[in-house]
Amino acid sequence: MTTYTPMMRQYLLIKEDYKDAFLFFRLGDFYELFLDDAVQASQLLEITLTSRDAGSKERIPMCGVPHHSAKNYIETLVAKGYKVAICEQTEDPKAAKGVVKREVVQLITPGTIMEGKSIDGKTNHFLACAETLSPNELAFVYSDVSTGEANAQIVEGGAKECIQQLLAYNIREVIVTEQLQIELTEMAENAGIVLSLEREEMAQDQAAYYVENIPARLQPAAKRLLQYIERTQMRSLSHLQPFTFTETNHYLRIDTNSKRNLELIQSIRGGDQKGTLLWLLDETVTAMGGRKLKQWLHQPLATRSAIETRLAIVTDLLEEFFIRGELQELLKQVYDLERLAGRVAFGNVGGRDLAQLRESLRQVPQIKKLLLESGKATLTSLGQALDECSEIEALLSKAITDHPPISIKEGDVIRDGYHEKLDEYRDASRNGKDWILKLEQKERELTGIKNLKIGYNRVFGYYIELTKSNIASADLTRYERKQTLANAERYITEELKEKEALILNAEEQSLALEYDLFVALREELKMYIPKVQALAAQISELDVFISFALVTEKYRFTKPTFHDSHEMKIIEGRHPVVEKMLNKQAYVPNDCWLTEDKNMMLITGPNMSGKSTYMRQVALIVVLAQMGCYVPAEVAELPITDQIFTRIGAADDLAAGQSTFMVEMLESQHAITHATQNSLLLFDEIGRGTSTYDGMSLAQAMMEYIHTEIGANTLFSTHYHELTELEEQLARLQNVHVSATERDGKVVFLHKVKKGAADKSYGVHVAELADMPQAIIERARVLLRQFEGNDKSSNTAHQEITVEVAQVPAVDEQLSLFSPVEELSPSQKEVLDALSKCNVMGTTPMQAMNMLYELQQKLVNGK
Repeated sequence: MTTYTPMMRQYLLIKEDYKDAFLFFRLGDFYELFLDDAVQASQLLEITLTSRDAGSKERIPMCGVPHHSAKNYIETLVAKGYKVAICEQTEDPKAAKGVVKREVVQLITPGTIMEGKSIDGKTNHFLACAETLSPNELAFVYSDVSTGEANAQIVEGGAKECIQQLLAYNIREVIVTEQLQIELTEMAENAGIVLSLEREEMAQDQAAYYVENIPARLQPAAKRLLQYIERTQMRSLSHLQPFTFTETNHYLRIDTNSKRNLELIQSIRGGDQKGTLLWLLDETVTAMGGRKLKQWLHQPLATRSAIETRLAIVTDLLEEFFIRGELQELLKQVYDLERLAGRVAFGNVGGRDLAQLRESLRQVPQIKKLLLESGKATLTSLGQALDECSEIEALLSKAITDHPPISIKEGDVIRDGYHEKLDEYRDASRNGKDWILKLEQKERELTGIKNLKIGYNRVFGYYIELTKSNIASADLTRYERKQTLANAERYITEELKEKEALILNAEEQSLALEYDLFVALREELKMYIPKVQALAAQISELDVFISFALVTEKYRFTKPTFHDSHEMKIIEGRHPVVEKMLNKQAYVPNDCWLTEDKNMMLITGPNMSGKSTYMRQVALIVVLAQMGCYVPAEVAELPITDQIFTRIGAADDLAAGQSTFMVEMLESQHAITHATQNSLLLFDEIGRGTSTYDGMSLAQAMMEYIHTEIGANTLFSTHYHELTELEEQLARLQNVHVSATERDGKVVFLHKVKKGAADKSYGVHVAELADMPQAIIERARVLLRQFEGNDKSSNTAHQEITVEVAQVPAVDEQLSLFSPVEELSPSQKEVLDALSKCNVMGTTPMQAMNMLYELQQKLVNGK
């Protein structure tokens, strides 16, 4: 059995409770890591791996980091998906008997880290908890520990949908039960998400305040999340806000795939914000406003009155140009109130943080004044709702100095006049220092030594220093030697000794009292946290409204209107992000008019002509409008859309073993099974991942189903020109095409959507634009003419096409599939008669298959 030193036994005992975390074990001025933690951490942090004697036969691996720079190392580990347990000394080493008592004071995880380079000011840092409610439903709750925001919702679907939801909100850690942990492990690893197990829930009496506003079936997940936060952070949760429940019918629901396809927050290619709707809209100047904008992008509204309220505010801000500019300048001086409140609650707020809070609150009275004086009803209402939090500002102005230092233990954080005893200590300390300067001048005059000086260090205190060349000039009977240096001697006098005790005692007591006063102030501020959070919510919304007004003005957006029917009328609509990317180039606007009688649009046209862009711009206009923003169009008369589903772009999911076509079918299935009459469906090139007839059959069957069973507003683009004939069979379907023309044998894309079906796809021309070898282009043109010639001479859908293949003689006649017979049987005659009467172009794929099966059975059975 291995025998360890008492300190090492203490380390191993604590480590037992934190097996899934790096244990930062405080030893003096360092955090030390031992054994496997040390080996792994030295590689991850690129620090030296050493060893130490721990009482065993062999030395054990060890590495360490200075406590004053530990934050950077901790952040590095957490950013890589690890947890870090901070173990501190919890008693004075001078008073300890035996090993100094140590305890873990905080567990920092990917979902609970509150500061550092990985925390983006304009991005929420959520921690989530998921629990299974039924085979097809999950409780999904999440909270931002740094801001206190908390939300609960029901997610339809299983483990995969849970992962998709986590990715949509960029959540890196989720709390799970043991069963869900098994289901999610592989997918979470592939997605870079940390699964954390929590077996207990917070007691009902302790959690009641936080969960009272959400359905009972979601409360266990919320209480499990609260328990994990309390267990890992080991401090006050006073800044955490009650969970809000996201009622799905109040918001425009956009599934994760559609958010990605529409590039609302992340671009498909780069994964960053450039080229997204967020990139276009974000003119916010506060961190809180940036986060609020993302929340509104995730959840546009689906209640007409709420949307129109937002639009009215934007309208008034557009009209009040000067007030809007003044408001934005004031907002630039407002710091992140939500995260400052979180730091107050967590007890890690510093003097500079409180100075920032004070500076922020000083802007509020002027913001309120501008809103009230605007004369606009909506802005006046916003101003009346603003709480200036004047008592907090007054308290901080009285207590905190103008420019406090970073550390609260350095002094000069508390303002003079705040506390009488502190002023006394400071007076003694400051006057004492003045006395020291006067004594120094007095001694120089008595000795005649101009370079005599009085200094101080922590070990020897105050001293009079004489260089050895000047010692002979001094009256040493007045001096008592204190320290000898190579070229000088240090002395002290009885007078200096008495004053030293007074000065040092006053400084020490002043720093100690100042620290205690700061801690007391911090505790007093906790009672004001809800008021600060309410103010932060109002400021963040104002910031977003101003951002909407600025974007509207900059890009010539129009106010949308809403009605209660299903008609969608967009005149001269534009894709706002593409238009911004084009910069000074002209963007070609297009109309989209879906009526009650014609609410399905089949879009044809060549590749690169803009079909996908056209479809996306319609969806983005709906998203913008239901966020409460103006839209890029001349006219936008819209219905309230409850859901948007998109199937745009080709992508596979190799990790899940799914091909491009399988992903396409899964996304299409999700859309069709969840859409309602009030939804918006966008399908781009359905069926291109399989054979022509399979793809065309699936596309037609889907269009028929949407038309007959769902009735949703639908945009459906295709390269299968045969589908355009469905306009005659489906009453609510209309054909449109994105136009192109040929000039000097080259294709020119006009990017204009016109009525009717496209006559050509220009595929060979697009290949030529891509600089495909000329030999391939010429050969393709020969084959294309031959295919088109065969199509024109064909009288039935099943006519064989004879194709010339290079260097292979063409077949002169078609081979018969049947042996020659002199006379047809009655059943064969009946089959031929049925085929001759069949309307091939008016038969759906399913009807054709059924008829073919029946005819085959007649031939086989001779009936």
